[in-house]
Amino acid sequence: MGYTQTGYRFSNKGTGIKMGDYIISCCSTADVTAEYLKEKNIEYICFHYYLDGKEYVDDLFKSMSVQDFYQAMVDGAMTKTSQVNADAFTEYFRGFLSQGKDVIHLTLSSGISGVLNSARIAAEEMKEEFPDRKVVVIDSLTASSGYGLLMDKLASLRDEGYSFDDLCSWAAEHVQNQNTWFFTTDLTFLIRGGRVSKLSGWFGTALNICPLMNINDEGKLIPRQKCRGKKMVKKAALSAIKERIDNGADYDENIFITHSVCYEDAREIADMIEAEFPKMKEKIRIFDIGPTIGAHTGPGTVAIGFWGSKKEH
Repeated sequence: MGYTQTGYRFSNKGTGIKMGDYIISCCSTADVTAEYLKEKNIEYICFHYYLDGKEYVDDLFKSMSVQDFYQAMVDGAMTKTSQVNADAFTEYFRGFLSQGKDVIHLTLSSGISGVLNSARIAAEEMKEEFPDRKVVVIDSLTASSGYGLLMDKLASLRDEGYSFDDLCSWAAEHVQNQNTWFFTTDLTFLIRGGRVSKLSGWFGTALNICPLMNINDEGKLIPRQKCRGKKMVKKAALSAIKERIDNGADYDENIFITHSVCYEDAREIADMIEAEFPKMKEKIRIFDIGPTIGAHTGPGTVAIGFWGSKKEH
């Protein structure tokens, strides 16, 4: 039996796995806190980023505060990001395999980064060194709030007693149901990064345009709607969620929101969502957008992750 996901098939050979004999893992780009990951018993590996050529570890804002990072961007610091390479993954996976643990690792979306290939190269290398252990690498096809929400669900299923094989199958089958929508109230850094042309950005800024975007079925960030101002983009985001969310007003799963130093905007849309979906398992968790994703979006971005209909192209 294999785990099929977006055209890939993963090996399912080896010893039977009992609960507790495997770990679940993600990249730091899931944009949750280290405390949350520890609470949920989720391992993670860190991307790197650069400010004006100086390298930093995306360690969930341990070595640099949220405020200092985004202020550096506002002050004009040039940003660059660096994905985890195969050698780093090899060392990372080896640490768990040598303890007799198998690994399910979900990477940042392949539509955003090439990190999936690095993880898969390392997983292949580990087969020879640890023939009785398994590393399964799955493309999350998401980022930030949606990525964190996906890991939250996998942790819950693991704790309910899902076996290694069952959890791999569930993840591969359901990544397309993880919806992630973004909006931004500041085009400055999308223009700087070349994601919005300077001319379009100038007009957009002058007209107070706030784009609404989502991650599509290929894991790519796609603009969906241009809204005039914060109020309209929040209404549009809520409308998109209501149209796609599982079970409508009876939605009973979690929702995660991340933001880049615009907590008031994140809190406002969270309040709007909580009013529409009172049966959610928990109140919405709000986290900071980390430096890897934030290096591209800049301040003023909000991302919303929820479970819903399969993603569109």
